[in-house]
Amino acid sequence: MRPAELKRITVEESADRYVELVRAKTVTGALSPATSEVYARDVATFVALAGGGRVLDDLTGEDVDAVLLAFARKPDGRRSSPGGGQMQSPSSQARFRRSVSAFFKHAVLAGWVQVDPMTAATVTAKERGGLRAERRALTREQAQGLVGAARSLPAAGPQGRRRDQRTEVRDALIVLLLSTLGPRVSELVRANVEDFYTNDGVRYWRIFGKGGRTRDVPLPVDVAEVLDVYLSAARPVTSEKALLLSWRGKRLARGDVQAVIDRVQRRVDPAQRRSVTPHGLRHTTATHLLADAVDMDAVRRVLGHSDLATLGRYRDELPGELEVAMRAHPLLRRPASSE
Repeated sequence: MRPAELKRITVEESADRYVELVRAKTVTGALSPATSEVYARDVATFVALAGGGRVLDDLTGEDVDAVLLAFARKPDGRRSSPGGGQMQSPSSQARFRRSVSAFFKHAVLAGWVQVDPMTAATVTAKERGGLRAERRALTREQAQGLVGAARSLPAAGPQGRRRDQRTEVRDALIVLLLSTLGPRVSELVRANVEDFYTNDGVRYWRIFGKGGRTRDVPLPVDVAEVLDVYLSAARPVTSEKALLLSWRGKRLARGDVQAVIDRVQRRVDPAQRRSVTPHGLRHTTATHLLADAVDMDAVRRVLGHSDLATLGRYRDELPGELEVAMRAHPLLRRPASSE
């Protein structure tokens, strides 16, 4: 039940009230006019990305994550390059996050929200690289939600696009490869069709990794089936050798992969959903393979590390795993009775 003092106002109305307060502080000297205008501009951008008609108290941490990441990928009109507008600089991304955080702190005090959604947001500001979702592993439930959403994609409806613009099978393949094999995003976008082969009925991916090293990793049966569907019926017909193509037939870029993950995440039940980067899915692969007692050297080879010690960087703690380990302690298992 919401407290009596809660005011269910829209994102746009709350932003207007907040900006009025911020600008009023310039009169008392609490804020400089330049700082006030920066806050106003950032809050206006937040309204545009979040949706002005939504009730502010309905926004969740996932909604805030989506806004922050959308801002990070938003072209900055003040900066240009020969290839077109650049994305927001890391300092601009960090400033935007601070502005949004200040807005929600005031919203809590004003009674516009019960809980500050920034406390549930997982997107953090880095000194280098700007805003990004945390690289930590998904829990088993979150990972299964993402994998389940990916597996359902090939059967999805046309969603208003022409058949030659459909990317559901490709998106499913991207998420399944990242979630189950944990490749580096650079390895994924560099993959070519010829890197996948069959040996004794098993599908393999020859991954070209760091330092010129290669590794041959077998695909889980479910992933191999999606790969075959993609190659036979969903990949654009082209002379391009890249495995993953846009609907225009061009090799995908690293930044496109995050957009695919975000798109699939929107199909996940909100109770299982959490923003994650491609590198976070690499952590997810390592964490759950090791938690399931898969041989450490096998996991090392799947991920493409030369040293077992490196696995420590990719092994994240899971809630309740120590309790599970103690309940299934190998030295306390009763021997099977012989007959």
